[in-house]
Amino acid sequence: MKPLATFIMRGPSQAALVAAVTALLSVLVAPLALLSAGAVGLVMLRAGPTHTLSVVGIGTLALGAFSWLALGSPWPALGVLLALWIPVIGLALILRATRSLSLVVQVAGALVILGLLIALLAMGDATATWLQVLEPFRIALVTDGILSEADSQTLFEAVAPWMSGAFAAALLAQLLFGLFIARWWQALLYNPGGFGEEFRTLRLGRVYGVVALLLLVSLPFVGGVGILASLLLVIGVLLFLQGLAVAHQIRLNKQAHSAWLVGLYVLVVLFMPQSILLLGSVGLVDVWVDIRARIAPIRHGGGEPPA
Repeated sequence: MKPLATFIMRGPSQAALVAAVTALLSVLVAPLALLSAGAVGLVMLRAGPTHTLSVVGIGTLALGAFSWLALGSPWPALGVLLALWIPVIGLALILRATRSLSLVVQVAGALVILGLLIALLAMGDATATWLQVLEPFRIALVTDGILSEADSQTLFEAVAPWMSGAFAAALLAQLLFGLFIARWWQALLYNPGGFGEEFRTLRLGRVYGVVALLLLVSLPFVGGVGILASLLLVIGVLLFLQGLAVAHQIRLNKQAHSAWLVGLYVLVVLFMPQSILLLGSVGLVDVWVDIRARIAPIRHGGGEPPA
């Protein structure tokens, strides 16, 4: 990844090329959108707003041209600009000014929650709206013989109530992981090890802990999937990140090999959503009891932990 970060920092044209190409290819490989966000965020963190505007301007024009040739329409470029690049630029600007990853994560969560509430109010009946949006996909599954008419109706009626919260949670995760990549690249180039130190101190405020507990307590008394469940999905992303930070700090304190973390991430991928719920629970507990402060590092004559 370091060669890619070096290429991005060579100039606005190089950064715009990486951001545009990875955004276009994310249509086929979704995680590449994180690299697109990371490229824009890296320029913002290191070079500031002026250079970032140049990158975004060139990147939007390039992406519009690429998407026109590949997809027959330049409009996806506007969607990437508004939904991915501009939010990441805003978060990177806050991080550049405050140097507090914890603050930026909490601000991102608050903004996404606000956007979710506004969207739910605007849609009125969110479930009905999502059923209309998903109808072409349901018809395609029925036409291809993958699902029967009755089974598809049952499936999509069960999925639709969760879509608002799931969409907001996915957006929040995409923006934050894109920002993390940008910060990691910045550390690789200019401050080796800096991002790891920063991420391991990631901590949410007690407000998020209180809200999460209130939502968990209230859910059993609310019929069906509603706004409370949607909000909990979004806050769950933040708690999951804090749980990951706890795991990273414990690994460092115990001087465990980095393969331990690799195994953890493999388990997270293979056993979703159970692994996410587990780490989110760890994050919620850490909000109140500060697990990292209670687990002292192992000392071995001042030696460094294994890589």
